Amino acid sequence: MSLYFLGNARTVEQLEDMRRLDVAGVCIFCPDHLGSEQRVIHRTAQWTITPNKFPYRGTRLHVMLLPDEHVDDMADLSPQAQQDFWTALRWVKDHFGLTYYGMAVRNGLCEYTGGTIRHLHVHVLQGDVDDPQHQPVRVKLSSLPDSEVDPDELNLRGPQHGVAVEDRVWAGEEAATEAGLGDEPGARRTRKR
Repeated sequence: MSLYFLGNARTVEQLEDMRRLDVAGVCIFCPDHLGSEQRVIHRTAQWTITPNKFPYRGTRLHVMLLPDEHVDDMADLSPQAQQDFWTALRWVKDHFGLTYYGMAVRNGLCEYTGGTIRHLHVHVLQGDVDDPQHQPVRVKLSSLPDSEVDPDELNLRGPQHGVAVEDRVWAGEEAATEAGLGDEPGARRTRKR
């Protein structure tokens, strides 16, 4: 089984990086490869904090918490790693002075979760709400196993906060609106300060 699910790549650069690592049999998130493949910001006893090389569109901050254990589900972590997760998250919150943030984690098979790497990782994201053209941060949390990389869906500009599933997200918002569950599709929401 491959360490990567190419069908969920968001940029051409990410796809090329995943192919290179997969051929070499390298899990980019395992401790043996972190220093050479990922920049390390901080380490706890069981976790590494690293910036996302391919941050999502609309983020001012996008870091990932990577457990040393090679698992694909938080429930499969040892009790020590589960407990140390909170230490790692607290470090991120304090280090970056976060008063608000979101988290995203996919558990299980990448083919179904929208994930790209078969090693658990927790995304800690902060939207860039001060950007005059602010766009909400979108995270893909499902996919199908027969997904193929569609070059037309890749963000060809590279890792500049692009999310390849934008059209599917808007389609979901349209369906929610039709069901009376949301705002008009594409409507700008204003944030009270």
